Amino acid sequence: MTLILNPKSYGELLAKYQPKVITTEEENDQAIALANELEHKEKRSPEEETLLELLIVLIERFEEQYYPIPQGTPNSMLKHLMESNNYQPSDLVEVIGSRQEVLELMEGQGNFSQSQSQKLADFFEVEPELFLR
Repeated sequence: MTLILNPKSYGELLAKYQPKVITTEEENDQAIALANELEHKEKRSPEEETLLELLIVLIERFEEQYYPIPQGTPNSMLKHLMESNNYQPSDLVEVIGSRQEVLELMEGQGNFSQSQSQKLADFFEVEPELFLR
């Protein structure tokens, strides 16, 4: 669907918020706050919708540059996700099975099954492929 923009209204929005390439945490936080505000607005104008899309592109670009997703083995991804979320092996027992299974997977002593990969992906809200490399 192509949005038809009112150049005057869109220009006023751009002048008010002055979106630009994000280079600092503070700018990123401000862009996220504005994007959240627009996202939760019940009826966005086409101009607001376009500004929201622009903000999302700018935020994603900043976060990809400054917070790259680490590449690694399935077990290193599991360790990273656990550390960044302050989880202990016991926290994943209900997701994977036993504490021993969790520890073995963390140490690379075995492969993740399709089922385990999907359950972990659902739990951490990531793609299951992270655990199937």
